[in-house]
Amino acid sequence: MPTLTYFGHSAIQLEDGKTTLLIDPFLAGNPLAPIKPGEITKADYILVTHGHADHLGDTVALAKRHHSTVIATWELSTYLEKKGLKVHAMSSGGAHEFPFGRVKMTLAFHGCGGDVDGDGDVPPPNTPIGYLINFGKKNLYHAGDTALFSDMKLIGEKTPIHVACLPIGDNFTMGIEDAARAMEFLGAERCIPIHYNTWDVIKADTKAFSFKIEKLGKKCTILQPGDYFEY
Repeated sequence: MPTLTYFGHSAIQLEDGKTTLLIDPFLAGNPLAPIKPGEITKADYILVTHGHADHLGDTVALAKRHHSTVIATWELSTYLEKKGLKVHAMSSGGAHEFPFGRVKMTLAFHGCGGDVDGDGDVPPPNTPIGYLINFGKKNLYHAGDTALFSDMKLIGEKTPIHVACLPIGDNFTMGIEDAARAMEFLGAERCIPIHYNTWDVIKADTKAFSFKIEKLGKKCTILQPGDYFEY
């Protein structure tokens, strides 16, 4: 059974006993992170939604240490390849079958500029995306940083989603009202909120959000940083 561990902000780890995936591994500099980058013991693949520092995070250091394959957009992949990383480039709407399962890049509506990384370099402008990941025979949707958009209906209609990781912090992404509407569009079985409470400007009431999701007849799992969930 696959296990999802939440490291705070948008950082997620997926494990199935064979393969370990990291999504947006922002640990160093993340005030909510329960572990430091050096405490990550395995990272076969790292999936990055966009080049902002709170999502690209510790990708370079972790990928070098664990010889990870980094999955990212063409622009980010080209940039990371020049840093010596093994990459797999994709673009919005594209899908690829990996040894662990299928990954599809989905749309996300957010900023596309880069922040200074750990080497003092600035990634090129890059398209923000989300991910549909088939892992352990279950479908997980990580929305990345995004606004609510109506094409989420198409994502849910085409792929049955077992777990949707949705930002709820508002200000930079969806807030709890729009994230609840996103769950209606997606038709997912369960929601795990992400991208909230890292800083005061994105504080969110998880109880209020959970109530809205349960009113839809869906499940909501609130994970504290360091908590894990078998899905």
